[in-house]
Amino acid sequence: MRLELGKIFIKDIQFGEVTKVENGILYVNKEELLNAVGGDPRLVKIELDIAKPGEETRIMPVKDVIEPRVKVEGPGGIFPGVISKADVVGSGKTNVLKGAAVVTTGKIVGFQEGIIDMSGPGADYTPFSKTNNLIIVCTPVENLQQHEHEHAVRMVGLKAATYLGEAGRNITPDEVSVYETLPLVESIKKYPDLPRIAYVYMLQTQGLLHDTYVYGVDAKKIVPTLIYPTEVMDGAILSGNCVSACDKNPTFVHCNNPVIEDLYERHGVDYNFVGVIITNENVTLMDKERSSNWTAKLAEYLSLDAVIISEEGFGNPDTDLMMNCKKITAKGIKTVLITDEYAGRDGASQSLADADKTADAVVTGGNANEVISLPAMKKIIGYLEPADIIAGGFDGSLKPDGSIVAEIQVITGATSEVGFNKLSATQY
Repeated sequence: MRLELGKIFIKDIQFGEVTKVENGILYVNKEELLNAVGGDPRLVKIELDIAKPGEETRIMPVKDVIEPRVKVEGPGGIFPGVISKADVVGSGKTNVLKGAAVVTTGKIVGFQEGIIDMSGPGADYTPFSKTNNLIIVCTPVENLQQHEHEHAVRMVGLKAATYLGEAGRNITPDEVSVYETLPLVESIKKYPDLPRIAYVYMLQTQGLLHDTYVYGVDAKKIVPTLIYPTEVMDGAILSGNCVSACDKNPTFVHCNNPVIEDLYERHGVDYNFVGVIITNENVTLMDKERSSNWTAKLAEYLSLDAVIISEEGFGNPDTDLMMNCKKITAKGIKTVLITDEYAGRDGASQSLADADKTADAVVTGGNANEVISLPAMKKIIGYLEPADIIAGGFDGSLKPDGSIVAEIQVITGATSEVGFNKLSATQY
C-alpha cells in the first residue's frame, strides 16, 4: 500500500463566517459545525470554544483528541466503519490539518480522564498544548449510562474532525509525506539482506469504557491480525477508552503513531518494515493466553527478526505485554518493549506489575506517579471538580485558588507508551 499524507500546516484557529483554511488559519463557522455534530438526544447541550498554545487555559476532563483530515483520493473514507463505510484505507491521498485538533470534554464520563494545560509547567508534559484546539463541551441528559455517554461524546468528536477536515480538501498541501509497504513476498525480494521488523501494537480492550475500535469493530472481539502500517495512519484505529490520561492513546495519536513513522523513516535502509500486528489487552487468563499465542504465531509466520511491542495502560496489561515478549522471544525473535512506569512518587518501587527475564530491552515513557503542581489558569474549559477523583488526583488535589497538585498521570499524553511525548529515563 502507498499512502500520501498531505500536510496543511495550521498556525491559528478562529471562528468565522465560513469554514475554510486561508494563509495557515483555520476559520470555523460555529453554527455549521454545531449542525454537523448535533442531533443526538443523549446530549442536551454542545458548546464550542478555542484554546491556543501559550494561553492561560486549562481543558478538563479531556475525553479524546482527534486530528482533522479528509480523504481526497483513493479507496475508503475518514474513520472507516464509524463515519464512512468500512472500506480498506491506507492508500491514495489524505490531507491533514497539521497543528489543529478537536478536543472533547464536558461532564466526566469515567474517572480516567485528563487535563490539557495550554501554558505553564503542565504544558510541557502534553503534546496537545502545542496544537490549535477546537474544544467541544458536551452536556449529557440526566442519568445517562456511562457507555452511552462515552459513545455520544466520541461520535461528536469524530464528526467534528470530519467536518473540519473538509476545509482541507481542495488545499494544496505545504508538505507531502509518502509511505509505502509492499506485499510480503515482494518486500522480501526487494530487501533480501535487511532484517524483517514488525510492530506489535497492543490495543486497550479491558472491559467497559476500555475500548479501541478497528474499522468500527470493538477490538475485544478480534484475534490478533496483520494490517498495513498505512491503515493505522489513515484512521483505521480509533480510541474509545477511559484509561489513565497519561498513557492513553487518543485517536490523534493512533493516526500519528511515532513508532510507525520512525520505522518508515528507516524502512529500506536499516530495516524491512513488513507490517503491524494488532492485538488486544484482555481480562481473563484464557483470553490473554489466546491473544499472546496468536501474536507469537504471526511473528513466526512472518519470519521476523525482531519486533517492537507497545502497550496501552498499566497494571493488568503488563501481563499481556510480558506474555507477548516471552512467547515471541521463544520463537527466536528479538523484542524491544515500550511502556511507562508506575514506580511510586519517589521512583523506587517496581515499575511494572509483571516482569520476565526476556524483557531485557525496554524503553520507558516516564514515571506516571511523579507529582506536579499545576498553577491556576485564567480560563477553564470544562470542569475543575473532577481533579480530586480522576486517576492521579486525590482528595485535596484541587486547591481553593484553582491550582491542582496531582501525579502527572492526570495529564493527557504525559507518559505516552508509543513515545508521543518528551519523557523517558536513563539508568545509571
